[in-house]
Amino acid sequence: MPGLPTSNQPTHGVSRRELLQVGFSAVLGLGLTDILGQRQARGAPRSTVAGGRAKSVILVFLTGAPSHQDIWDLKPDAPAGIRGEFQPVDTSVPGVRIGPHTPRLAQMAHRFAIVRSMTHALPGHEQATHFVLTGINQLPPGATHMASRNDWPCYSAGLQTLRPRADGLPTGVMLPTYLHNGYGFSGQTGGFMGSQVDPWHVTKDPNSANFRLDELTLQPELTIQRVHERRAILSEFDDQRRDLEAASAGPALTRTQREAYNLLSAGGRFREAFDIEGESAEMRDRYGRHAFGQSLLLARRLIEAGMPVVQANMGTMNNWDTHGSNFAQLKDRLLPPFDQGLSALLADLDDRQLLEETLVVCIGEFGRTPQINPGAGRDHWSGVFSALFAGAGVRGGQVVGASDAHAAYPATRGWYPADLGATVYSVLGIDPASTIVDRLGRPHRLNAGEVIAPLFA
Repeated sequence: MPGLPTSNQPTHGVSRRELLQVGFSAVLGLGLTDILGQRQARGAPRSTVAGGRAKSVILVFLTGAPSHQDIWDLKPDAPAGIRGEFQPVDTSVPGVRIGPHTPRLAQMAHRFAIVRSMTHALPGHEQATHFVLTGINQLPPGATHMASRNDWPCYSAGLQTLRPRADGLPTGVMLPTYLHNGYGFSGQTGGFMGSQVDPWHVTKDPNSANFRLDELTLQPELTIQRVHERRAILSEFDDQRRDLEAASAGPALTRTQREAYNLLSAGGRFREAFDIEGESAEMRDRYGRHAFGQSLLLARRLIEAGMPVVQANMGTMNNWDTHGSNFAQLKDRLLPPFDQGLSALLADLDDRQLLEETLVVCIGEFGRTPQINPGAGRDHWSGVFSALFAGAGVRGGQVVGASDAHAAYPATRGWYPADLGATVYSVLGIDPASTIVDRLGRPHRLNAGEVIAPLFA
């Protein structure tokens, strides 16, 4: 596409595929079967950028790509085959109108901004997911439609590389599902930076009656004191096998033990964040007793516990992929729980004085076709789409950018996934132009985008 910014690209990719599904407790003998994969830490420069407004980012990801022209960017004057069934409604901000099936969000439009000129060049779920979740505009060399160690690192991985946590806990959490199609979507790991910066994937529904993470649960016969003692024994054992440290299994197991220990002993606030039953029934009802709502409530709890990056997937893979019955699906299945959950999150963060230090981004991987298909659906379209931003200095009550009369292409400056990435990193106090060094010692520029400055004007 003409005018497409240059992408962030590694010189060449790491060759092997490695998808991490973390289980922290097994290596301490706590009765679990999941074991952390090998992690190889690399040094990286610390960002020198000052003035980051956010301590945390919540990325609300609408997997499958929502219909922008039926939610955020309606075109009531377009032909019937384009404008669809919905008519725009007024919001709390004069002149800003959105779709009729997000009434709660309409009444708090003063708290968020809408960017109506997001765009990129690939209308395929796997590649577009990679773009949006990592902040790139083109695929890195070696990357394909499936997750691999050739992929660009996700936001939490970039942050952890440049600003590693001192407590050994992960820098990012993705919940409540891992997006996959038998192979996994790119953009959900540390990519070529290695598994040591992978976020932690939670693959359980927090709305489930028996929601519990075994990885964070001590078995009845164990206490934190016994975990300390067990770690001391393991450390002594490691000291006795120093001659074997050159073997790959030795160092990997040692790192696994250390991280398991950190999570179970030092991660008290992190563990407690997952005790969603500790929330009042009123608060849980406010978010909604469904996966959307409880995932966003859990995201807020993790932010309170100091988690820098949380990604909440609104549904399983391609949940918003409305090729058929687009209007019925939006009205009946998708928008009611989304409207309830996201509006509750914004209000709750504001009430707790967390919104000014938390950037909330709500986005899909692309938009939907202007033309309605014969099945009353809309198909894949990356020419233009919309995103919602709130908190961390974002000036609410505004619309940034515009699409054309058919919601097909930007009518003003287009903003790309790399610009989204630059915005995310900048509000966290990370210079998007920072250098990251991969597992093979190769330097890469973290991000080549430009901050979406009008959001903060």
